[in-house]
Amino acid sequence: MTTPVHGSPDDLSTAALLERLTTQVSTLVQQEVAHATAEVKQKGARMGVGLGISGAGLALVAGGGATLVATAVLALALVLAAWLAALVVAVVLLVVGGVLALVGVKQAQHSVPVPQDTIASVQRDVATLKESAHR
Repeated sequence: MTTPVHGSPDDLSTAALLERLTTQVSTLVQQEVAHATAEVKQKGARMGVGLGISGAGLALVAGGGATLVATAVLALALVLAAWLAALVVAVVLLVVGGVLALVGVKQAQHSVPVPQDTIASVQRDVATLKESAHR
């Protein structure tokens, strides 16, 4: 049977203090893991909703964009040969699309859902434990 771990630390044996420490550290780790999981889920859900809405918007924009591309080719075909008009519009679209893709990749790299609140909390816990150990 274990020694009771309730009461003032001055009244407890070393074994009881170690048992209390083990229990408290275990509880703290479990709480921090639960907090990190909840934080990542919340950020992931928000990101999923945003991506879904963006996808629907992009589908509509693609339809409008295709119509504008056809219009640009037809308008340019009034002054150039039809094949040359289509080639000029295609090259412009490929260059602009490539630049936008690179910008998008850089933006996506900065939006990884990191549980920043939990990391800060764990860092505070470690600092508190270190400070308590030096007393």
